[in-house]
Amino acid sequence: QARMPILEVEGLRHRFADGTPALAGIDLCVNAGEFVVIAGPNGCGKTTLLRHLNGLILPRTGAVRVDGVSVAKDPVRARQMVGMVFQDADAQIIGETVYDDVAFGPENLRLNRSEIHERVTAALAAVGMTHLADQRPHLLSGGEKRRVAIAGILAMRSPILVLDEPFSNLDYPGVRDVLEQILALHRGGHTLILTTHDLEKVLAHADRLVVMGAGRILRDGP
Repeated sequence: QARMPILEVEGLRHRFADGTPALAGIDLCVNAGEFVVIAGPNGCGKTTLLRHLNGLILPRTGAVRVDGVSVAKDPVRARQMVGMVFQDADAQIIGETVYDDVAFGPENLRLNRSEIHERVTAALAAVGMTHLADQRPHLLSGGEKRRVAIAGILAMRSPILVLDEPFSNLDYPGVRDVLEQILALHRGGHTLILTTHDLEKVLAHADRLVVMGAGRILRDGP
């Protein structure tokens, strides 16, 4: 019994509203527990590809499947399975306090209060933010905000984590912090897909490198 790919992208094409091709036929298969880094210049289609993985964009041409189920058929399930941390952590933070922010996802899953509390507490502990649970998010540093965004996804119990440029605009301690979180998540069994310009920060830790250019995958290997 071969391992089921947890994420499959087949023949995915996408055009921007003005007609510019963003993705020109992407085939990508990710196995459960893999740590995949996607690299390539700005405008090569990395973020557009990521947005298809949890149904923020639905495919017009081609298919995206999460654990065997088409994202277009069940985008809600895809969003529960695939947690996404965007480059702009501020845009993702909506709660009055760090705790509220991390609780937002589980609340949307309609879980009961004690389950929400248990998940939020565990997620904050996992990213080392327990002591800042009552802090107002806008007072946090860039690295702390990104850790809150990661905690929000952990609280959803998403098996797949997608991180778009998780090191951008962070100082060295912030980068080290976020990288430690990411590596701990991978050790814990999460499937990770990460885009970055700073390859030297993560390449030693990843299983696989995918290089994109002009909406295509140019190279894909260990």
